[in-house]
Order: sequence, then C-alpha cells, then structure tokens
Amino acid sequence: MPISPSQGSTAGGTAVTITGTNLGGATAVRFGAKLATITANTPTSVTVTSPSGTGTVGVTVTTAGGTSNPLSFFYVGPPFKATLSPVSGVTAGGNTVTITGTGLSTATAVDFGGNSATPTVVSDSVLTVAVPAGAAEGSVSVSITTAGGTSNGLSYTYVGAPTLGTPTPAAGPTSGGTGVTIPGTGLTTTQSVTFDGVAAPFSVNSDTEVVAVTPPGTAGAVDVVVTTTGGSATAADAFTYVAGPGI
Repeated sequence: MPISPSQGSTAGGTAVTITGTNLGGATAVRFGAKLATITANTPTSVTVTSPSGTGTVGVTVTTAGGTSNPLSFFYVGPPFKATLSPVSGVTAGGNTVTITGTGLSTATAVDFGGNSATPTVVSDSVLTVAVPAGAAEGSVSVSITTAGGTSNGLSYTYVGAPTLGTPTPAAGPTSGGTGVTIPGTGLTTTQSVTFDGVAAPFSVNSDTEVVAVTPPGTAGAVDVVVTTTGGSATAADAFTYVAGPGI
C-alpha cells in the first residue's frame, strides 16, 4: 500500500495519497496519533491532508474492515538559507547561483521575485540554480520551496547592461599612461576596462563615469570595452594610440 509523497512539511498541509485495496469507506487516516483530513476516497485510494508533526510516523487507514498496517511518513522541517553567491547578474538571466543552507535536499523550486527556476540539489546544504530572466533591473527576493515548506530572506539584484559614450581624451601616446574618462550608464559594478583587449587600471567615479589609465598599445584606433556584472559594452575605435615623433 504505497504512500505518495512519503514526506512533507512539519507544519502539515501536504496532500498525501495512499493506494491499496479495500480502502472504500475509510473512516480515519492517522499520522502517528494525529488524524488527517480525508479529501478523496475510492476502493483503491485515500487522499488526505497531512496534520502537523515531526520525525517519522506510521500512517494507517481505518475502514469498517479494520485498520491497515502502518506506512512510514517523514516530516521535513522548513529550509534555512545562509548565503547566495553571486548576489547579482544580468537581467537576461542564465548565470548560475549557488545557495547554501540546511534542509535543501528536497528543494523543487527557487523563485527570483515572480520567476521560478528548478534547482540542482548538490547536497542537503548546497543548491545550484540557473537564474531566470528578470522583469527589470533591481533587487528581488529569493525563496526556496522544499518538502518542508518555503524559506525567504535572501535577495538578488538584476543589473542592466552598461552603455558607453565617447572617452575623453580620445587619443594618447603608444607608451600608455593616459588618464581617460569614460562616460556611460550602468557602470557602478565595472569589473574590467580594456583597450584593444589589454586590461587597464581603472576606478569607478559613479554609475555614469569610469576613469582608466591606458596600457601601452600599437598606433591606431582601438576598441574600449567596459565589463560589468550586467554585461559588456564596446566603444568601437574610440581611442587612438599615437606614435611618438622620430628624429
């Protein structure tokens, strides 16, 4: 006489179906000593709403013919989330987030705001999940649903892709060392600035301005690329390396 599911929240409220024979006219279903609410009954099945409880209990069905042997039902406590990493990413989603905590082994869904994703259970203390696309930039709450219930308390920030304006000055010596102001939007989380693919030291002045120092380069126009947690933006041929005079 199988029971499905065989586990549920300590708070109760889990819909549980017990299948077998001669189950018609069931008068009681008990989880340990507690009565469950019968919601459907046929000769081969009984569906109930589990009462609250803890640990492992025996589930029995009582009919006019007697009481069945017990089946095991496992009560699962609500999950606890400790950390989420990384805590931000592109609005398009797709990056993988790792969540740590306890009671995560039965996780079936992770919600980012109103968007749900199916996690991969690594262990009872670790989940990974591909972040779904966000509706807009900004922070959303993150919740995990397990057999033990739903846990809230963490947040994730969707970051829009950056945009770039025209760097100033737009030219400098091939020896590098030119301080260049790069205007744009969404620059607060800048992770790197490159000139022709070569990384440059930089500092973030604001969400609309980054200052970088050019590395040495080859004479000619080169792309300037700024990468943030929201993605990358390219200012094509935006800076020109100028060769020094020769005599």
